[in-house]
Amino acid sequence: MMPSENEIYNALAERHGADFQKKVSSATVAVCGIGGLGSNISISLARAGVGNIHIIDFDRVDISNLNRQQYFSEQIGMYKTDALKETLSHIAPYCKITADCVRLDENNISEILKDCDIVCEAFDDAESKAVLANCVLEKFPEKYLVCGSGMAGLYSANTIKTRRVMKNFYICGDGENDVADNTGLYSSRVMICAGHQANMILRIISGKYDA
Repeated sequence: MMPSENEIYNALAERHGADFQKKVSSATVAVCGIGGLGSNISISLARAGVGNIHIIDFDRVDISNLNRQQYFSEQIGMYKTDALKETLSHIAPYCKITADCVRLDENNISEILKDCDIVCEAFDDAESKAVLANCVLEKFPEKYLVCGSGMAGLYSANTIKTRRVMKNFYICGDGENDVADNTGLYSSRVMICAGHQANMILRIISGKYDA
């Protein structure tokens, strides 16, 4: 039988503490790109009880995604926004999931991200990463921005770190190894970087701003 919203909230508050759970339940986080990083980040946030998660992507689930992204074989061909929203609804049935199946660019970022507290960048493409980061830093300097950079290859997990590069701007990853270098993307290392991003988001929500 499905537990009630109060039962889930109380179980999380017992694990996390009442003060933290109150903050996290009222937070709104936008996850921009829901591939290897973004799908893992979204699931971590949902499991922590984040009350409002806004997932944004334009792509469909492909068989090549299954080695590192949080999708299932039966979801191949679905839009990632639909597939991940379905999965998140099973994990956190009372979380408000907003899904936008759209490619973010300079023309729509301001409107789509205006209501979120924290923006999480989880794109594969370097140009898309730069466009999002520049737009958020310019148009929403009050928002927190958590980006990913460098998680490809089978290098040491200890090289993936979280850095605070500006007051409201964080970058997670090793800062070096990109998929464009033909080093491959592996679920374990992608998940470690995603964990760094999700953890930093939860720290920000809780009022802890150091990396």
